[in-house]
Amino acid sequence: MLGTGTGIGTGLGSRTAHARPSRDLVLRLPAPTGPYPVGATTLHLTDHTRPDPWKPELPSRELMLTVFHPARTAHGHPPAPHMSPGAAALVPHIDAVHLHPELPTSGVNWAATPTHAHLGAPALPGRHPVLLYTPGGGDPRTLGTGLAEDLASHGYVVVSVDHPGETTEVEFPDGRIVTTELGGNPKEDTALFHRMIDARLADVAFVLDQLPSLLDGLGIRSGGLISIYGHSAGGTTAAQTLHDDPRVRAAVNLEGYLDDPSGALFPIARDRVTRPLLLAGTDGFRDARFDRSWSAARGRVRIRRLNGADHWVFTDYAAFAPQLQAAGLMTPAARAGFVGPIAPSRSIPWVRSAVRSFFRTALPTRP
Repeated sequence: MLGTGTGIGTGLGSRTAHARPSRDLVLRLPAPTGPYPVGATTLHLTDHTRPDPWKPELPSRELMLTVFHPARTAHGHPPAPHMSPGAAALVPHIDAVHLHPELPTSGVNWAATPTHAHLGAPALPGRHPVLLYTPGGGDPRTLGTGLAEDLASHGYVVVSVDHPGETTEVEFPDGRIVTTELGGNPKEDTALFHRMIDARLADVAFVLDQLPSLLDGLGIRSGGLISIYGHSAGGTTAAQTLHDDPRVRAAVNLEGYLDDPSGALFPIARDRVTRPLLLAGTDGFRDARFDRSWSAARGRVRIRRLNGADHWVFTDYAAFAPQLQAAGLMTPAARAGFVGPIAPSRSIPWVRSAVRSFFRTALPTRP
């Protein structure tokens, strides 16, 4: 759910930051495998109906999204950044210290990673299934870029959602950077775990409410074909959203618990699953609690396991960790405990294929 360096409490609040030029390592994302170029648009949404769950003194909840979609053409449209400069500047100071101690605190230019998506590229005409993506606990939405780009290249629209206040750092268009307010470890603190998941469920419900106008503004038609996937805490959120919201047709839970730290099952695990749910996990992350919560799910449930892997193999770290190891910035042991010893040439295609084939059955593309 969170990294081994849990117990986050940076005290940084909202601030601005600027990345400095660097000759440090530039990390690379794997190319998408589909036939379509990929467009990307970053959006700022405000929910005026509820206060911020992490800062209740703020009267409205603000979210940042990235929409990845199949594009008619990418010609003349610049590549989208992987991370905004301000957020990237904080990775060595927050992510690498408080969330993922496997990461180096220097030697990487986090702002320089190129993507394969293009800003403002026009949407491919036709009807496209929509997938919401919610990341792991503390992680920014940007760490799901590789999978989102691949899905978009195969005809899906992916709406990637940040959860400010929980996420390590989220940069807004006006330059504000909201850093994490997540003190303590949600894997051990039942009240904190529910606070986190409840905030995420409300965020996702709000985004679902906004989808028609959001997609219309981008010239995208979905035909009501909407599903959700997520990693870790995002997997828990995705699975429970499938239970709660009839607008969602299918869900993929990438190694998220289906219970809370007290052992109480979420309704998605207590009730029979009536719409398709994929539970995808690794052999490196299994424990008694995890197996118990997953084995409780029944109905239209499929379980798949990736061997030789660990928890963050479902994120961009599957590609980044081997590059960091090759550059001498991550030890083999740290890499193994982070994404597993599995080669990215095997793990990345496995994850992409597992997610895409599941959604192809549940939500066939119709470009």
